[in-house]
Amino acid sequence: MSPAERPPARTQPSDARFRVGVDIGGTFTDIVFLDEDGRVLTAKVLSTPDDYNRAILEGLAQVMGQHGLVGAQVRELMHGTTIATNAILEHKGARTALITTKGFRDVLEIRRLRMPVLFDLSWEKPTPLVARADRIEVDERMDHLGTVQRPLDSEQTAAAIERLLADGVEAVAVCLLNAYANGEHEREIARLILARAPDVPVCVSSQVLPEIKEYERTSTTVVNAYIMPVVSRYLGSMRQRLEATGIRAPLRIMQSSGGAMGLEAACEQPIHIIESGPASGVVGAAELARRLGHHSVLTFDMGGTTAKASMVENGSFDRVASLHVGAGINISGALFSGGGYPVRVPAIDIAEVGAGGGSQVTIDAGGSLRVGPESAGASPGPVCYGLGGNIPTVTDANVVLGFVNPLSLAGGRVALDRTRAAAAIDEQVARRFGRSVEEVAWGIHLVADALMARALRAVSSERGLDPRGFVLMAFGGNGGVHAATLARLLGISRFLVPPVSGVFSALGLLFAPTEHHLVQTYKRPLAQLDPASLEARFQALEADGTAALTREGFTVGEVCHEREADLRYRGQSTEVTVPAAACNLSVQALTEAFAFAHERRYGFASPEETVELVNLRVTARGTRRGTGMPHALDVLDAPALASAPRQRRVYFGPETGWRDCPVLAREAVAPEWQAGPLLVDEFDSTTVVPPGCWVRRGGWNVLEVSLDAH
Repeated sequence: MSPAERPPARTQPSDARFRVGVDIGGTFTDIVFLDEDGRVLTAKVLSTPDDYNRAILEGLAQVMGQHGLVGAQVRELMHGTTIATNAILEHKGARTALITTKGFRDVLEIRRLRMPVLFDLSWEKPTPLVARADRIEVDERMDHLGTVQRPLDSEQTAAAIERLLADGVEAVAVCLLNAYANGEHEREIARLILARAPDVPVCVSSQVLPEIKEYERTSTTVVNAYIMPVVSRYLGSMRQRLEATGIRAPLRIMQSSGGAMGLEAACEQPIHIIESGPASGVVGAAELARRLGHHSVLTFDMGGTTAKASMVENGSFDRVASLHVGAGINISGALFSGGGYPVRVPAIDIAEVGAGGGSQVTIDAGGSLRVGPESAGASPGPVCYGLGGNIPTVTDANVVLGFVNPLSLAGGRVALDRTRAAAAIDEQVARRFGRSVEEVAWGIHLVADALMARALRAVSSERGLDPRGFVLMAFGGNGGVHAATLARLLGISRFLVPPVSGVFSALGLLFAPTEHHLVQTYKRPLAQLDPASLEARFQALEADGTAALTREGFTVGEVCHEREADLRYRGQSTEVTVPAAACNLSVQALTEAFAFAHERRYGFASPEETVELVNLRVTARGTRRGTGMPHALDVLDAPALASAPRQRRVYFGPETGWRDCPVLAREAVAPEWQAGPLLVDEFDSTTVVPPGCWVRRGGWNVLEVSLDAH
C-alpha cells in the first residue's frame, strides 16, 4: 500500500475538534464525528419516530461518553432530516391559509394537466394543503411588468385577515398575481397580518419564489408555510436540547440541492430541506469519486425504508429545478411528475423506490410476492429484531440467507433472531407457495433487487446513458448486500463500497458547502438582451446571497457565486438551465450554451427558433478550510468483530445453493484480488462477494468488487 493510501496512526481524540454529521433514517439514526486529521467516531441507533431528537441525543451521548468528549469539542453539527417530508406525506403540517388575487382562489386545485400515470383511471389529485374555506381572494391587480393596475383594497384585506385569524389558522401563504415582478402588495398584506398576529408565520411568494408560473409559485409558497411551524418547532427543540448537553456549535441543515443552510434560514424557508436526507449520500459519493478519479459513477444508497439512486459524472451530480412532494415514491422526477405538490427549488436528481431493509413482504391479490413500499421502520422493525414486528421484511430474508450477521447488527447493539425471521417467512409466505424457506428468502432478495434496479435505470438508461459504462458505488446499511446482484442486472462490471458505508450519508453531510439559491424572473427575447442590464441584475442577486452568508458567519472572502440562466424556445413551457458566467453574458455565448444543453437533453437544437431568457439564478456558496474530505479515514471506534464467527453458511440461489463463506473485517481484505465467495462484516454494514466475483481493498480504504474474471 502506498503512503497516500495508508491510514494515519491511531491517536486519542480527547483534544480534537470535531465536525458532526447526524442523518435520520426510517430505521436507524446515524452519527459521525470527523476531525481535520480524518479520525472518525460513529454511532448507529434505532430511530425514535415519536421524537427524533431522542435518538440523536442518544447517539451523541454514546460517542461522547465512550471517548470522553465534551460539547465544546464539537465545532459544527450538520443535520439531514425527513421532518419536512414526513409532515407533507402524513398531512401533519400547520393549518394554512392562502391569500390570493381575486379570481385565483382555485389555482391549487386546477393544477396542471400532467398526471403521474397516464392511463390510471383510479388516480386522484392530492388533496390541497389549504382547504377552500381558508383560501381568501383580495381585490388588487399587478401586471406582468410590475405596474399596479388596481391598488390593494386595504379595508377588504384587513377584514379577510381578521376572519382567517379568528378561524384559527396557524400559518398564512400570500401569493398574488404577477408578484414576481412587484411584491409590494404582498408585503403590505404581510405587514397587516404581523401587526395583528406577530406570532403567525407569513410566507410571501415574492420572497419565497420570485419566479413566473402562477401554480408552481403558489404551491411552493403554500408548502413553505405549511411546514414552517413544524420545522421551526423541531429545529428549535433540537437546538435547545443540544445546548443542554453542552453542544453550542453552529447547527447547519442539509438542503435538497446538496448544499447546507443555517438554522434560521432553514426555519424561514424549509422547502429547501425537504429532501435533505437522500442528498447527503450523493454529496459524499461525489467527493469520493473525485478523490478516486472515477468519472462516471452510479450511486446506490439502500437504507431501512427506501433505496435511492443518482448519477455522478466528472465529480459532479445533476440537479433538477423542482420536486413533486407527497406523491409517495419517486421513480424519476423528469418522467413521473404531477403526482404530488410541486416545489420549485433546486434538488439533486435522485430516483427513489420503496425497497429498503425494512420493506415488508406480502402476497398480493393476484398471488404474487410483493415487496414494499410499506416499511416496518424502526418500530416495530423487522421480525428478527424481536421488537414486535410480525410481518417478514427484506432484512429478515437476508438474515435467513446468511448475507447479514444472524446474531446482531450495529456492533452488537441490535440483537437478531434468525429463527424468528425464518418462522415468519415460512408461515406467511413459503407455505403458500409450497417452497422452502431459503428459496422464498432468495425470491424476496431478487424481487427487492428488481425494484431497486428500476431506480438505477431511471438515472441512467432512461436518460440515454448506458449503465455498463459506470461504476456502481453502494452504501447504506444494506447497499453492500445487494450491490453484486444489482450490478449483474445492469451489466455493470465493478462496484465500490466506501468506508463506514452504513453511515456514509452522515459522513457525506460534512462535505456540503453552505449555499443560498436565489432566482428572479427576467423574461425577454435573448436577441434583445442588454448585457449591462443583465450584469446589474446578476450583481443584485449576488449581493443578496453574500448578505445571507455573512449573516451565517462567513466573510466576504469565503463567498463565491455561480450564475445560471433559464432559457427556452418561444412557445415552450419548460426551460433549460445553462451556465452564465460573467465572461459569457453575450447573446452569442448564451445562445450557443442553450443549443448545446437543449440538444443534449432533447436530441435537437433549432437555430431558426427565437430563444427567450426567462429566469436568472445565482448560487451563493460559502466555504471554509477544514470542510473537505480528509486525506484518509481512521475509524477509531468500530467494535471488534473477533468474537463473531469467522465463517458463515450463505445461500446464493438454487443453482449454487449453500456455501461456506469466510467472514473478514475490512482491514483484513488484501490490496490484491481475492476470489469469492466471502463476506466483509463491519460495524455498520456487510458486503457480499458472491462466487465468481473478486474483491480488493484500494485507495481510501474502499472495497472494490469485480464481476469479471481475474
